[in-house]
Amino acid sequence: MLVFDKLTKRFGANTAVDNVSFTVDRPMMIGIIGASGAGKSTLLRMMNRLTDASSGALAFEGQNVLALKGAAVRAWQSQCAMIFQQFNLVPRMDVVSNVLHGTLNRRSTLATLFNLYPQADIHRAIDILERLGIADHAAKRAEALSGGQQQRVAIARALMQDPKIILADEPIASLDPMNAQIVMDALRRIHEEDGRTVIANLHTLDTARQYCDRVIGMRAGRVVFDGRPEQLTTGAARDIYGANAGFSEHATSTSIAALERAQPGLAPKIPA
Repeated sequence: MLVFDKLTKRFGANTAVDNVSFTVDRPMMIGIIGASGAGKSTLLRMMNRLTDASSGALAFEGQNVLALKGAAVRAWQSQCAMIFQQFNLVPRMDVVSNVLHGTLNRRSTLATLFNLYPQADIHRAIDILERLGIADHAAKRAEALSGGQQQRVAIARALMQDPKIILADEPIASLDPMNAQIVMDALRRIHEEDGRTVIANLHTLDTARQYCDRVIGMRAGRVVFDGRPEQLTTGAARDIYGANAGFSEHATSTSIAALERAQPGLAPKIPA
């Protein structure tokens, strides 16, 4: 259903994504891991057409995504929704209106200008918020919510688009362990219950192993690992991160239990 063929992105003399090729043949939850600068975010941005590829091909259900222009790009972005690390909400706008922004690509300019939404869309937005456990906050300004709640609002906005693919770019990097777990649980349920493909850039190995059906490791723009979570051994992780024998997963663990073992009584925020 989704085919990457030598997808490449260059920024001047630097190659951010280098000849990436892999196929997704069914809906699944995929984790992309790698050190900062490995090309993970650039890969997702090319998928969503926020960044143009330098070369290569990307096809979804036989459609050449990279050849789309104008309204066709916006239609694709509705089918391939993006969730960002910093939520990208309108802080002073209420939660329901932020969720309803997921319908902007299919609304008229006049309706957008006057902030007019069909009752059916409003009810659907509230239903999605209920599903994510934050319907009680529907009338609040987005800025009044915690980081974990804001990320769930961002997920709700993506679901309003009724996408086939959800891309999540470091969705838990700025969250504490408890909220990270809530957000990842939500993404996993969306995959399992809706049959949507979820592709998430992640910065911790335990999260990738726990939630993903498949893990792709990137290093210097290239795919250096592609396998099942149980194949992601410490040795494989060293290769992905270019680390030596002193590499330890505990330093970046999102597991509350692991954090408690390392620092009893503390639950520090996950490093970005």
